[in-house]
Amino acid sequence: MSTAAVDLREGDVRDLDRIDRIMADAFDPRWGEAWTRNQVIGILAVPGVWLTIAELNGVAVGFALTRGVLDEAELLLLAVAPEARRRGVGAALLRAVMADCATRKISRIHLEVRAGNDAIKLYSSSGFSKIGERRDYYRGVDGRTYSALTLHRKIA
Repeated sequence: MSTAAVDLREGDVRDLDRIDRIMADAFDPRWGEAWTRNQVIGILAVPGVWLTIAELNGVAVGFALTRGVLDEAELLLLAVAPEARRRGVGAALLRAVMADCATRKISRIHLEVRAGNDAIKLYSSSGFSKIGERRDYYRGVDGRTYSALTLHRKIA
């Protein structure tokens, strides 16, 4: 595993082209998990939502989209381009999101992930634990269904 320095910065609507490219590469179209450009624009306008961009050598390779309400947050999207995986990008994004949560006095963060998604390993190793499950929530283009797992983590 290469561990090149991951640069993190706050993102905004000027990053939409980068986000679109990363989502197109990162999310398998079999699941319909990627958001549309209009969905991202809409959520970025909501108070308490923030975007974190991860770059390697000046190129955007990942992002996290988070929404905070009172003392809780939800990680809405986390994506890493396939060519940048296993290089610490996802872990760096999660650390940044949790640090942002702490700064915002958020005590707990939630997320939802499709059962079988490789990202579950990253979330588990970052202290997230399962608190719920929606059976047959995701339906692939082949008709197979998968549960949605709800995970959470307390923020120190």
